[in-house]
Amino acid sequence: MTTQIFLASTLYGTATLAAALDSECFAPADRRILLVSNNAATPETTPGLDEMPGFTHLRARFDDVVSWNETISPFHPGGWAPRPDDVPLWERHLRLAWDLGDDDIELAVESIQVNPALGICQIFTGAPVTVYADGLMSYGPTRNKIDPLVGTRVDRLLHLDLVPGLKPLLLTEFGVEPEILPTDAFSKILAELEDTGDALPSVDAPALLLGQYLSALGILTAEEEENLHVRMLEGAVGLGHTRVVFKPHPTAPARWSRTLEKEADRLGADLTVLDTPVLAEVLYQRMRPALVVGCFSTALLTASAFYGLPVARTGTGALLERLTPYENSNRVPVTIVDALLPELTDREAVTGRRRGMDVRDLTGLIAAVGYAMQPKIYPELRPAAERYLTDHLTRHTWRYFKRKRLTSLALPGAVPAQLAFIPRNATVRRVARRARSLRRVARG
Repeated sequence: MTTQIFLASTLYGTATLAAALDSECFAPADRRILLVSNNAATPETTPGLDEMPGFTHLRARFDDVVSWNETISPFHPGGWAPRPDDVPLWERHLRLAWDLGDDDIELAVESIQVNPALGICQIFTGAPVTVYADGLMSYGPTRNKIDPLVGTRVDRLLHLDLVPGLKPLLLTEFGVEPEILPTDAFSKILAELEDTGDALPSVDAPALLLGQYLSALGILTAEEEENLHVRMLEGAVGLGHTRVVFKPHPTAPARWSRTLEKEADRLGADLTVLDTPVLAEVLYQRMRPALVVGCFSTALLTASAFYGLPVARTGTGALLERLTPYENSNRVPVTIVDALLPELTDREAVTGRRRGMDVRDLTGLIAAVGYAMQPKIYPELRPAAERYLTDHLTRHTWRYFKRKRLTSLALPGAVPAQLAFIPRNATVRRVARRARSLRRVARG
């Protein structure tokens, strides 16, 4: 007997799994379990994916639905992992609790670098693992060094073709090959969900603003994020859009919506704030937005790549400057959106639906950024990073790098061009070594 366990924390991820199953990306199994994890900061007050509109359309692909939160209660899914000595006990417990018996287990998880996915892979020590990616982070490097006992069990990375021609970096340190999930299958799943938002207002061809709740991640303050939403609204109205729909993050505070409503009144815009938690893709099909505006949401790329909708970004420049540490896993998604999509304030680029970098330059950029983020995990990317920085480091592309980071890695660009002779000057190097020696003596 073979049981496949699919871990999901979002409806978007569950839709990705459903499309993979419909496309026969997984071998037949005797039983399929959807393991639902609510990773919200306070899951007790936040609806899980199995409570969202549209879940019943996806439920039929699985034999059972199990709550990971209930399984490990009162611990939080993002903060709990089994102690190494307790792993055999946990596997025995889960096999009893989920009626697994002696079945062979196969796992499909998202975000394997962190819990809950990492903990589940550690519990089922012998199970082969498929990692599926439901966003732009798959194009970036693995955010943490993964235990080889887990990493070497990953067979493949399933991902959506959000940026055609760009190959994911995630898990390539283990030789994991990316496998593109058929776009047609995913689009078909999303079409199934089109009629799930019965409570949605009827608005035709609005400008759709996507909220992400970045302050919850510590990327922005609450006030800065409110201002970001206001800039989205101002930019959309400035482009001539009088009907605007704001899709807040499901866990974002309601007061943000009130701030936008006041601004909409001032600007004379007809603003609709959604209070039904649905996928952005449902709105794309129901409303056919005239423009989709966001910061670095994956939904911007699905709007552009899968639905052919006009898109615009805002706030990415500030985020590239603010993201800390440099290896923050959001850096590659922000970089991709910033490099590809037009800035909201650039009327000509937005109305002309002008794209940014071509995929060849973007591939070089992501290799350079990926190496700068995780040089110990991806040492083989150094030559590619050096080539890109030597040939393409301009006033515009500097936004994707930090001089301090390039200096610590001795990469091109670490020293301004007019001072490039210094590292090659023997006298200067000798003086620098002497200064460092004297400083160590003084500290001693």
